[in-house]
Amino acid sequence: MSHVTDLPVWVAAIVCVLLLAGSALTLIGAIGLLRLDTIYRRLHAPTLGASGGALLISLASMICFAVLQSRWIFHEVLIVSFVVLTTPVTMMMLGQSALYRDRVENRKDVPSKANGEPIDPELNKGADV
Repeated sequence: MSHVTDLPVWVAAIVCVLLLAGSALTLIGAIGLLRLDTIYRRLHAPTLGASGGALLISLASMICFAVLQSRWIFHEVLIVSFVVLTTPVTMMMLGQSALYRDRVENRKDVPSKANGEPIDPELNKGADV
């Protein structure tokens, strides 16, 4: 029924390593989303985790099915290109909307538009720049 037994051991090892690395990277991104405190810090972890994890998992799928079926798998290429192109753009738009929201609410820890410095200079006293 299954052609997985036809997969050579060295290919199975590569596929397993790629799957585990992609899953770990995605898990790290999800944990970063939960543990980081502000929306500006939360933007980076899931972006890198989703993009890198999807890339590694799709690469494992491409290798596995290219060896089993002896043909190029185009579906995974489309998935990777879609995820890698849309995830950073989505996170950048979320960051810009959060920055706009915080500026409208006149929060003191948000950079001003003119020079990029915080509106309240007292917030950065003693900060290493």
